[in-house]
Amino acid sequence: MGTTRLETVPEPKYWHLRNVLAEALDTEFAVGEILPNERELAARFGVARATLRQALEQLELEGRLQRRRGVGTTVAPPRVGVDVSTPRHEWPGDDQDASWNPRDCVLAPAPAAVLRLLETAPAEVHTVRRVRVTSGQTVATELIYVPAASVPELSAIDAPSGSARARSVLRELQRLGLDGQDRAVELGSARADDAKELDRLPGAPVLVVTTRYVAAGRVAAVSVATYRADTCRLTFGDSGDLEISDRPEERRAS
Repeated sequence: MGTTRLETVPEPKYWHLRNVLAEALDTEFAVGEILPNERELAARFGVARATLRQALEQLELEGRLQRRRGVGTTVAPPRVGVDVSTPRHEWPGDDQDASWNPRDCVLAPAPAAVLRLLETAPAEVHTVRRVRVTSGQTVATELIYVPAASVPELSAIDAPSGSARARSVLRELQRLGLDGQDRAVELGSARADDAKELDRLPGAPVLVVTTRYVAAGRVAAVSVATYRADTCRLTFGDSGDLEISDRPEERRAS
């Protein structure tokens, strides 16, 4: 990528730079190759570093670049297709759900945003944390919020903590008759704990899939799954219903 001065064009400068960089990624760089540092890139294109960062952030959002701790900005591989469609009558953690690995479960008061999704008064919930691994790479983290009332037979003695307790909560949840589920998808920013699990920087773009599970006419559990936006493209299959909403209360609950 030689020294280049951007043309004067009607589109925003960062977007024009994004297009120039995207073409260079296709012709001059290999997957995994490290880009020059920001100072060098800004000098080559004769732009402010703020403009350069906007262009790089846009390419990262599109999955063309990855920022890696201790490495720098690298050319990203093609996105991995991740199927997030599930039968309308399948709880999380059933026997076919082998791509998710339970990590932990705690009992604590539910966050306000979760309470709104659960449509319930303040109460304690079992919060199950899982990670999803595809092709040997962690591509998603998930928090499943299960009100204590949804799993009244759960025994704290049998599964006091850790992954065993997480499995016990999900196993008890499956005893309920599932009426159905509704799902929403939105773009978000990685929180510190999610970023660490996903090997991303805090604030990196992520795709957030929120699912509400309904049983006996009430919301019995809520799942908030956070997927890497740079390496994943979500596929829904024939059973995936995509709903578009601008209602704030339906946004990310974690």
